[in-house]
Amino acid sequence: MLNRIRPALGRVLTPIGRTVARTGVSPNAITVIGTAGVAAGALVLFPRGEFFWGTMVITAFVLFDMLDGAVARVTGKISKFGAFLDSTMDRVADAAIFSGLMIGLYRDGQHGLAGAALYCLVAGVVVSYAKARAEGLGYTCNVGIAERAERLIIALVAAGLDGLGVPYVLAIALWVLAALSTVTVGQRFATVYAQAKAAPAADPAGPGSGPGASAASGGSEDEENGEKAHAKAGPGPRR
Repeated sequence: MLNRIRPALGRVLTPIGRTVARTGVSPNAITVIGTAGVAAGALVLFPRGEFFWGTMVITAFVLFDMLDGAVARVTGKISKFGAFLDSTMDRVADAAIFSGLMIGLYRDGQHGLAGAALYCLVAGVVVSYAKARAEGLGYTCNVGIAERAERLIIALVAAGLDGLGVPYVLAIALWVLAALSTVTVGQRFATVYAQAKAAPAADPAGPGSGPGASAASGGSEDEENGEKAHAKAGPGPRR
């Protein structure tokens, strides 16, 4: 849903990307540093119940991580490996955020909410994998009410407000997010099923259906990464 703002986001990030590029830092380094910062904030602060400060740290590094695509574009350092690294690191960051929430909630005795956080983690992985696998098989899967950006915004805003003492907001957000993620998985299954049913001749084993098919999806999970996905579609080698 938030993919519509990509052009505007690109216009904002490109000047910042030029400034960061002058420091000599590579897009891949930005990706790794951003993920490490998110994981540290989530796995150190969230388990201690520091939801507000954890959210602040995570948000800062998420914003920093968004610059990798802008830097890649302005420097021409765009590559399939960069897209692969970015997608993989995003899965690590998502897992850290929801794992940190789960641990913090469990330690606080909120076992039901801890389970909801675990469900959101697993559902998020399935949402991303469903699109990646579908595109590896030659289908399109650009649907979903709760893509990565929406999931992160809901989770982080709710965690931050909970850290400020706003009651029930995190509980509501996690259960809503669990429902939205489930709907998104269903939307993607339905979309791919409709395409497979309409074109059965495309189903038999082919270049996209073997063990290496998942590799063919490369950066397809980046449809949820906003500006980074947009930048990686551009020309030029990223090293």
